[in-house]
Amino acid sequence: MNYYKEVESLIKQNEINKGVRALQDNSETLHTYWNIGRLIVEAQGGEARAKYGDGLIKKWGEKLSEKYGKKYNKSNLSRARMFYLYFPNVATVSQHLNWSQYCDILPIKNSNERNYYINQVILNNLSVRDLRREIKNKSFDRLSYADKENIKIITEENTTLTIEDMIKDPIILKIDKNTNDVNEKVIHKYIISLLENKFLELGTGFALVGHEYKIVVGKNPYHIDLLFYNYLLNSFIVVEVKTRALKTQDIGQLEFYVNYVENNIKKNYHNKTIGILIAKKKNKFVIEYTTSNDIYVTTYMLT
Repeated sequence: MNYYKEVESLIKQNEINKGVRALQDNSETLHTYWNIGRLIVEAQGGEARAKYGDGLIKKWGEKLSEKYGKKYNKSNLSRARMFYLYFPNVATVSQHLNWSQYCDILPIKNSNERNYYINQVILNNLSVRDLRREIKNKSFDRLSYADKENIKIITEENTTLTIEDMIKDPIILKIDKNTNDVNEKVIHKYIISLLENKFLELGTGFALVGHEYKIVVGKNPYHIDLLFYNYLLNSFIVVEVKTRALKTQDIGQLEFYVNYVENNIKKNYHNKTIGILIAKKKNKFVIEYTTSNDIYVTTYMLT
């Protein structure tokens, strides 16, 4: 008998069982709070009256928290009521989020904004801390206006994504050093390294193909700042970074790189290559009159 293998097998099975129990516990917790919210709304005389008056919740919260702890106090009972009012159909409650994450999302009154942050947790497996950072950085506010309308919570039947769902404007980069006295080339490389980590950390489906990816056209070498493949879009993503305001020729350069990838790297089973140009400041004229529908321009902001 291989005792090590037997021990490893026991540990492996235990870890799997722990994961299953954790998922079951989370599902049970969400259903419990949803049902608590439903009963509170009914006890208050229906949805119209449930929006007003906290007397019943205060009374119940004092009694329940004394018996079962703070997780059933007035504040959490109020959240449970809101939880039910926002999600009256329990089938729309995503099991990908835990109660703590829902508690961070519930204060958001705009349903599209709530759904957006729920989707970010689902797509990027955000922790509670990650989610709070996204809300604090106003990730939803940095979507284009068109993207903010009619956002649905992602389900197995509804997983259609576009590049606009993934790229914000501006992209916020946390800077770890003083770059005031550093030359533009160094800043350029530094921003590329920050973006590389940002895309891979929270970029929803991005896999890095190359950093300063070398291509050769004729006998001339060129370097693409960042080349990604996005497995959710089934597309290559060409990213170019400018540490200054956007110029007309920047669009032409990006289109040149996009066309190279289209003709030399992309296979026939891949979707169309997408280009992203990240500049220090937008130039509206250039963006509005670019001839390519597959070029997306965004800005970056150092914090």
